[in-house]
Amino acid sequence: MPQKIALISDSHSYLDHKTLTYLENVDEIWHAGDVGDVSILDQLPAEKTLRGVFGNIDDQKVQSVFPEWLDFEVEGVRVLMTHIGGKPPRYAKGVKEKIKEFRPQVFICGHSHICKAEFDKALNCLYLNPGAIGQQGFHHMRTMMLFELDGGKILNLRVVELGKRGNLSNLV
Repeated sequence: MPQKIALISDSHSYLDHKTLTYLENVDEIWHAGDVGDVSILDQLPAEKTLRGVFGNIDDQKVQSVFPEWLDFEVEGVRVLMTHIGGKPPRYAKGVKEKIKEFRPQVFICGHSHICKAEFDKALNCLYLNPGAIGQQGFHHMRTMMLFELDGGKILNLRVVELGKRGNLSNLV
């Protein structure tokens, strides 16, 4: 049975009702760092599997919950996640080596607040950055990604636009 995944990043202590609505309809929530206040994690649907990494703004509380790097497999799809990853072909220092070592089908990062999905032919993996769900940063549109994993395949990948940054009308 396919696993429905919500990929979020860069909440920076902000979570709104619109984002939560999308999170209710998935099996797993993956957070690619810069959670902000650890209380954000308590606002996520408790019955969902939560996986994540800490980001450069995250304090010891978030770091005690999430590692810097996460390597895991769901439905036959191997995933490698960290917060600061750069982008193909110019990855952050040491990232390309980690991808070569772990050989994931999917490499996930956040940090840039730029939503991007690209298959990296050189490393034979799908690069995903969901953008940012929070209000902090230079991005104009808050974004996240939804997709399914089934039998070793990534299916139905889509970007969800959550509204413009600065629009606080959907606060929880």
